[in-house]
Amino acid sequence: MSTDPRHFDRLYADSPDPWNYETSGYEAEKYAACLALLPEGRFASGLEIGCSIGVLSAMLAERCTRFVGLDVAAQAVERARARGIPNAEFRVAHLPGDWPEGTFDLIVLSEVLYFFDADALDRLARRVAESLSPGGTVLMASYLGETETELDGAEAQAHFAGALARRRRARPLGERRDPRYVAQVFELP
Repeated sequence: MSTDPRHFDRLYADSPDPWNYETSGYEAEKYAACLALLPEGRFASGLEIGCSIGVLSAMLAERCTRFVGLDVAAQAVERARARGIPNAEFRVAHLPGDWPEGTFDLIVLSEVLYFFDADALDRLARRVAESLSPGGTVLMASYLGETETELDGAEAQAHFAGALARRRRARPLGERRDPRYVAQVFELP
C-alpha cells in the first residue's frame, strides 16, 4: 500500500466507521451492484483486499465456503472479526507484501486500488494473478470522485486491470458504471 498505514489508524481512531459503510445509501447501492455482477453460484474461497470493518465481507462470505479479509488497519480488522462471520478470517496485512498463502477463486478489491501507486498496483496485480484459481473471478470497484492519492479511482482501476491482463488473460463478465463509482468483474482462465 502506498498510503501510509498510520493514515488509516488515525481514521479508525477518530471513528469506528470512517466511511459510513454501515449506514451509507451510496455504499448499500454499490454493494448490491457489485454482488449482482458476480457469477451465480458459490465460491470455494474468497479474498477481500481492504475489508475495513467487514460490511461487504459479510455479504461476500455468504457466497463463499472459506473467506479471508485483509486490511492494513488493526482497529478495522477487530471490528470485522467482531461480526462473528463463521466462515471468515480477518487479518492485518500491509499489501502487496503481506499476501496470504493459498489460492482463491474470488478476489475482491473494492474502494482500495487508489490507495496504491502505480508500482504497488503492478505488484498487487502479480499477486492476484498468481493466487487466483483457474477460472477465478476478480471484482473491482472504485470511487470516481476526487481522492487525495496519486491516482484517482478510474486511473488506479484501469492501471490494475491492465497490469492483471498482462499477466493472465482476463475475460470481462460485467461492468456497472455510475457517476460515483465503477465496478467491473473479470474471469481469469
